[in-house]
Amino acid sequence: MKRTKRFFLALAAAAALALASAQPAFPLERPAPGQVLEGLHVTSPILGRDVSYAVYLPPDYATSTRRYPVVYLLHGYTDNESGWIQFGEINQAADRAIADREIPPMIIVMPDGGVTWYVNDYQNRVRFEDMFVQEFIPHIDASFRTRPEREFRGVAGLSMGGWGTLVYALSHPELFSACAAFSAAVWPDEEILAMKQDAWDKVVGPVLGPGLAGKARLTPHFRKYSPLALAGALPEESLKKVRYYIDCGDKDFLIRGNCALHILLLDRKIPHEFRVRDGAHTWTYWRTGIIDGLKFIGESFRR
Repeated sequence: MKRTKRFFLALAAAAALALASAQPAFPLERPAPGQVLEGLHVTSPILGRDVSYAVYLPPDYATSTRRYPVVYLLHGYTDNESGWIQFGEINQAADRAIADREIPPMIIVMPDGGVTWYVNDYQNRVRFEDMFVQEFIPHIDASFRTRPEREFRGVAGLSMGGWGTLVYALSHPELFSACAAFSAAVWPDEEILAMKQDAWDKVVGPVLGPGLAGKARLTPHFRKYSPLALAGALPEESLKKVRYYIDCGDKDFLIRGNCALHILLLDRKIPHEFRVRDGAHTWTYWRTGIIDGLKFIGESFRR
């Protein structure tokens, strides 16, 4: 009986020792979170007003002297610079992805685009695109430790911001190495012609021209900013300078335009990634897809 008791005591001691050796000497700490800066603004002489923006800084930004790649993340129609933080939870998603080494540490910049569609309006009075290129990007590069070369700069966005993403990537390959457009507002000509008048006048008329109906909507200004028109007209060597990631839900009202863009790029043999997932035009869809888009852009930042 004593031998049996000693045997079980020894067995218990061995098990306790094995369990102790399997545990870390100190509790594992969660990596420090990145920092979100809100309420920032840049004064724009081009627009004649201040432009608000928010910034996500990666976890080691405050403790390092290194410079970081940048992704400009654009919100959708009627939202503002806080949308991707409040509804998209981009800071939490980026923290996890950086900790898991899914994406490289990066600065994420979220400007307030209002309802400008991120472009210059038809009268060239509200010149948001000019502001973005000539003032905003230089301001960010001067204010934060960015890597200012195009190979370390990407752009992403949803809906109206997806439109802006594609317009900037297609029109400014000298500025961006990669883009990720989610549920982008891509309209084939037939959808533009069929758009109800009140929707046209309220949503896109202030930028593309109010009161236009039928084929009168297909103006040179519209062609200048239509992702389909740009992808069809620009030289292949220009298109191939940027890596494209396009993601749209199978139940999204914008799926036809996104599919049309995919087919056009296929026909022109322009490399790109096209994703169709189960979902609609919702934050749930964008929250669950944004990291894959940032991973795609982040591949351009790595060697």
